[in-house]
Amino acid sequence: MTLHTKLSGYSDPALHANGLYIAGKWHKGSGIPVIDPSTGNVLAEVADASVEDALSAVDAAEAAAPGWRATPPRKRAEILRRWFHLMSDHAEELATLISLENGKALPDARGELAYAAEFFRWYAEQATQIPGEYRHTPSGSHNILVDHEAIGISVLITPWNFPAAMATRKIGPALAAGCTVILKPASETPLTAYAMARLGAEAGVPAGVVNVLTTTKPGRVTNAMLADPRVRKLSFTGSTGIGRVLLAEAAKTVVSCSMELGGNAPFVVFDDADLEAALDGAMVAKMRNAGEACTAANRFYVQAGIHNAFVKGLTERMAALKIGTGYDPETQCGPMITQKAVQKIDQLVSDAIKLGAQATTGGAPLPGSGYFYPPTVLQNVPVHAAIAHEEIFGPVAPVYKFETEEQAIGLANDTEYGLAAYIYSGDLKRAMRVGKDVEAGMLGINRGLMSDPAAPFGGVKQSGLGREGGVTGILEFMEAKYYAVEF
Repeated sequence: MTLHTKLSGYSDPALHANGLYIAGKWHKGSGIPVIDPSTGNVLAEVADASVEDALSAVDAAEAAAPGWRATPPRKRAEILRRWFHLMSDHAEELATLISLENGKALPDARGELAYAAEFFRWYAEQATQIPGEYRHTPSGSHNILVDHEAIGISVLITPWNFPAAMATRKIGPALAAGCTVILKPASETPLTAYAMARLGAEAGVPAGVVNVLTTTKPGRVTNAMLADPRVRKLSFTGSTGIGRVLLAEAAKTVVSCSMELGGNAPFVVFDDADLEAALDGAMVAKMRNAGEACTAANRFYVQAGIHNAFVKGLTERMAALKIGTGYDPETQCGPMITQKAVQKIDQLVSDAIKLGAQATTGGAPLPGSGYFYPPTVLQNVPVHAAIAHEEIFGPVAPVYKFETEEQAIGLANDTEYGLAAYIYSGDLKRAMRVGKDVEAGMLGINRGLMSDPAAPFGGVKQSGLGREGGVTGILEFMEAKYYAVEF
């Protein structure tokens, strides 16, 4: 497919390359090329923020903070709901924009847009339901009154794999709580963030409440904001390695941190599972966004009795996927985000094959322009291979055989990560029993998709701190204040 050269409205990359968005104004600049992963061509160029620009964004957030914090919850909710409707009205254009800069297949981009917009609707509802508490002390000496207040200026750092949803999952609760924010999207996919800033202004978000900046100096820029005593919250989604660095930096000024970090999700299939349902779930859990997701199934543990049939079925389904440019309506698996990502995937697969694994489909990068790696299934993968312990972030499904329930649990937990896990069994009691022993913050029981704005999203171990989404997500942007009251 050749992309139409005349794009209109929110799908046009050039519209969103006008500069940094600070204090409700566009500040001209350039310096960061945005690449189409499907072709390797430059789509647009966005501004490269300096430390001074970042501190200007903090100034803007500070200036807007008193007014936004004092805005009645109902009014904040109405603005978020208008933002939801605008995203829905422009869904197809925004999905095209995501496919252009991220490479994901249009069906995935459309799904992300619907999911992303829903965070604004969900937190429009939560804004008017912020909890409080009133009770008597056990001694009877006084009364306990607990209120929740906005934590303050929040720095939000989002990754490239879900450029809309990772932003709304943070902006929604922050604004509902009464916080002002500075959003720093990944430089690979900044256009969607700038597009949403435009929509936010249309929805009525006051100047300075949401600021957006891109930079090729993320360490210096982020550290400068975290060192500013006016900044009181950091919400980060990205790798565990970068998360550790940011936590250390935030500790210097005791900034509250929410961290959604790496994953290495096991997908466990027992002999008594419905094979077709397990294969359906495997395709969703593995191939959503071509495997470039922190919740993606990374390790497939299949019990011996169903193992061969599962490998055969998964191979057939993966081999049948249509590979192509993300914005081709027929594409089912788009490109990876960069050539470097392709090289990492290839290194993990090559290492596994050298150690004895066999590729039943795929197994090598595709030639030509763009950053393509084919859907791949590996069987007989040694558990000591690097692919069993590192996050793949690509369309590769390594399958391992197990015999007993205890063995499956041990294999599932053999990782420093604990974000997501999937369990398939015809015996719900068994699935729940195993789920209790699997070390993960989220479990899909006979389901290949678990993300929902109304559910708490987050992990254990090295997969992060805190939760996003659900009724708890707004509390990540609030502080509890206790009043000892004598009536």
